[in-house]
Amino acid sequence: MKKIVLIISILLLFISCKEQVTLEKIKSPNSSLAISESPKSTLKYKSLEVNGISIAYREAGNINNPTIVLLHGFPASSYQYRKVLAQLSNEFHLIAPDYPGFGNSDFPDAETFKYTFDNIATVVDSFLEQKKINSYAIMIQDYGAPIGFRLATAHPERITAILNQNGNAYEEGLGEAWAGIKALWKNRTKANEDALLPVFSLEGLKWQYTHGVRDIETVDPDTYNLDFMRLSRPNAHAINLDLFYDYQNNIKLYPKWQQYLRDHQPPLLIVWGKNDAFFPESGAEAFKKDVKKIDYNIYDTGHFALEEEGDAIIENIRIFMRNQNR
Repeated sequence: MKKIVLIISILLLFISCKEQVTLEKIKSPNSSLAISESPKSTLKYKSLEVNGISIAYREAGNINNPTIVLLHGFPASSYQYRKVLAQLSNEFHLIAPDYPGFGNSDFPDAETFKYTFDNIATVVDSFLEQKKINSYAIMIQDYGAPIGFRLATAHPERITAILNQNGNAYEEGLGEAWAGIKALWKNRTKANEDALLPVFSLEGLKWQYTHGVRDIETVDPDTYNLDFMRLSRPNAHAINLDLFYDYQNNIKLYPKWQQYLRDHQPPLLIVWGKNDAFFPESGAEAFKKDVKKIDYNIYDTGHFALEEEGDAIIENIRIFMRNQNR
């Protein structure tokens, strides 16, 4: 009987020691597990008046850490970057504004605010200046590219890196899905505008998120449902048609943006969904003409690559940004 008690006591002592070692590993700030754990949320939902417009934004992380400005695409909002904000805030200061007319920002009418990429970029630039953010990386996707490259060419000294998820700057990067918008550029008629209205339907929005993905169940349905709700507001179609029409002015600026890339050689991370009908892989390849050193990553997914490949992309961002800040 004494032997049995002794054996049980030894086993309990062994288990207790093992649990203590495991606990110490988890608590240790030097362990790889501690780094990969989800950080305690620091995410805040804020707003700031910029040029008379209330700009909603999400902000996370310590402001003393390197800053990444997250610039969303169409038809999205800062919600697009929810995974980035959650997973990178333990190492970086992250800020994601909603453009005028998008997300939770004000939706001024077209008489008050002319919806052009120049004007949106001006608002974002003023927003960052009011926040006293003057050194930052930009993460760009879709509409985020023309906004981001306007910031970069206006203030090249402020840009620490470019994180590019399907953000185009080359004519060869315009896919077949641009056919209807190109027709609008040639002739802005009611017929050509009406031909684009299905883009704003729930099915049209869902297609933008799900086309080219391997597993549709990885796409959060809140994305396209939230977009549909916002695009159902009065005059939402009209202002977005204005932006579709104005996009041709971005293409006219491509040579200027390419010159910026050649002259400044910004640290560039490409994380691109190759099945994007709007910006296929040829758009990613084109950056190799002007940037000598690229961290180049292609994924078998669609336009909103963060939906299906968020974890892999975010880990690439983490490693890339760590290397820039050594």
